[in-house]
Amino acid sequence: MNDTDNTVENPLWTPREEQIAATAIDRVRRDIAEVTGLPLTDSRALYDFSLEHPGDFWDVIWGECGVVGDRGDGPAYVLPPADKDMRSARFFPAALLSYGQNILSGGDRQGANEEAIIFRREDGERRVVTWQQLAEDSLALATFLKGAGVGPQDRVAAWMPNVPETIVAMVATSILGATFTSTSPDFGVAGVLDRFGQVRPTVLIAADGYVYANRRHTRLDRLAEVVAGLPSLEAVIVHGELDAQPGLGHVREGNPGLPIVTFEQAVEAGRRAAAGGVAIDPDALYPFDHPLYILYSSGTTGVPKCIVHRAGGLLVKHLVEQQLHCDIRPGDRVFYFTTCGWMMWNWLASALASGATIVLYDGSPFHPDRDVMWDLAEQERVTLFGTSAKFLDASLKGAAHPAASHDLSELRTICSTGSPLSVEGFEFVYEKIKSDVHLASISGGTDLCGSLVLGDPTRPVYAGQIQGPALGVAVDVWDAQGRSLKDDPQERGELVCTMAFPSMPLGFWDDPTGDRYNAAYFERFEGVWAQGDFASWTDHGGIVIHGRSDATLNAGGVRIGTAEIYRQVDQLPQVQESLAVGQAWDDDTRIVLFVRLMQGQTLTEELVGEIKIRLRDNCSPRHVPSRLVAVDDLPRTRSGKLAELAVADVINGRVVRNSEALANPESLLLFENLAELSS
Repeated sequence: MNDTDNTVENPLWTPREEQIAATAIDRVRRDIAEVTGLPLTDSRALYDFSLEHPGDFWDVIWGECGVVGDRGDGPAYVLPPADKDMRSARFFPAALLSYGQNILSGGDRQGANEEAIIFRREDGERRVVTWQQLAEDSLALATFLKGAGVGPQDRVAAWMPNVPETIVAMVATSILGATFTSTSPDFGVAGVLDRFGQVRPTVLIAADGYVYANRRHTRLDRLAEVVAGLPSLEAVIVHGELDAQPGLGHVREGNPGLPIVTFEQAVEAGRRAAAGGVAIDPDALYPFDHPLYILYSSGTTGVPKCIVHRAGGLLVKHLVEQQLHCDIRPGDRVFYFTTCGWMMWNWLASALASGATIVLYDGSPFHPDRDVMWDLAEQERVTLFGTSAKFLDASLKGAAHPAASHDLSELRTICSTGSPLSVEGFEFVYEKIKSDVHLASISGGTDLCGSLVLGDPTRPVYAGQIQGPALGVAVDVWDAQGRSLKDDPQERGELVCTMAFPSMPLGFWDDPTGDRYNAAYFERFEGVWAQGDFASWTDHGGIVIHGRSDATLNAGGVRIGTAEIYRQVDQLPQVQESLAVGQAWDDDTRIVLFVRLMQGQTLTEELVGEIKIRLRDNCSPRHVPSRLVAVDDLPRTRSGKLAELAVADVINGRVVRNSEALANPESLLLFENLAELSS
């Protein structure tokens, strides 16, 4: 897709009138129009209302989307009149709620014996968790966690695969008012400790391993190292994913005196404690801004940023995205291919609060064959199928044709995120998957644990573009001078938000002055949220995301900070320094690592292999570069900082920004027309 060919005049899909009338977003529009008397004729008018009357809009959402809690008195949106800075805004300042209660309330919409969670693993394992079982296990685990010292000021960390136990752990943690944080088991010891080591968890929940691409990956040896590296722990819970009775001797030997039990033992111990009179308050409520999650977004310097997300803000943001933009209804079956280290896992978990059944999958999306995801969609009668643009592109190239081989009659919505979906990807969905489906390309990030721009089930879908901004989020595209580009479709600029939205983070962990938080989002344009994405408006009022505008990598839909790569590669004695950037390639982004070697060293196959193994073992497979190239010099600013953006501009054929700030601009010539990057 080139700079100008990002819209198509004829829509690929247009909802029928009866489809529009059946959506929640249209119901909310009609209700607000009736109460206010305003001529809200369509969802675009509803969007304008959500920005012009934010308090009224979010008040409606509380009721229409079924938030469980105490609304409290006063307005739903407060921005001090003397302070117009969006960072000072507050949503529902008097409200009290429990995220865990809202999750479990989904059972009231479906029925206690209905399916809350369906779990599938690539090797064929299938498990079902009912709403009653989810509630009972969550309350039992919460009782155990309380006995281990977990309270509202504590963190519970999960190094877990995408299994029901991780959901149970999250719900149990939130019932106690503690903060939950997770990452996936393919992260190595260094990657885990870089994250959990900062937030000092009281309890660690980890799996003995995981299954991927027909291999069983054990994690018990690494678990012993992780536990030893977290001196704050008061207890460890091990889920037996590979072995129902995992051998914990090695972990216990390396950490004498620390209680280490299996997940099953923890739940049973919690049940016994409750029967013996140990009580928790399952109805406890917490402030709207109470910390719920800590997510990790890697940067270009230092360890990953620990982003603290508020419970109420995340809940109402997800409810709007899911019920209104994705039309999720009670009884729906919602699937998203994700790991517990990606914000889409947190997003998927929230679908329980709408009374939907969530479908979890752990393993490779292409094992044993290319149709395994479509087999799952058919067998589990999935209504929303969430995936990545990369998966759809791979399916296209593999000549997949699910419409001809699978019954997808229950499927109403396909969501795509992680990277921009190409025009060809859009066309593939409607030609080869399902002609009557709402394809919602969405984009947001870990930063807000949600979407800035996404789908609209009442509007046409055009190839190559996202349908529009999220309700309640004042999205725009600005040029370098802070001028809106809304009247200049196709012109690229910075994706920004000019008003507060509920899921803005509370801040970064261990950032008491807020300096790092402000530098991450508000330094580019003073007081305005800059997402770090290149974007442009379209003639249809949609948005196209063109990739990252900062130095953070986005490979295969996962944001990776260059600092994590440098900490591993620059320790090698052969390497003087390194620089990693993203190269737009094949409708996605691939990581390119440039290395400046010590005198007398060459980039041999052995060194390339050593670098890749080191990154895979200590970070994750996603950190491994697609291309490694040796160069004689690396550009840096006059203050000595490596100029990642300048290199990214050169290899992606863009005009170099701020070349006057470089101390050695002639070094950029080393990165032009490199044969290694042409295939």
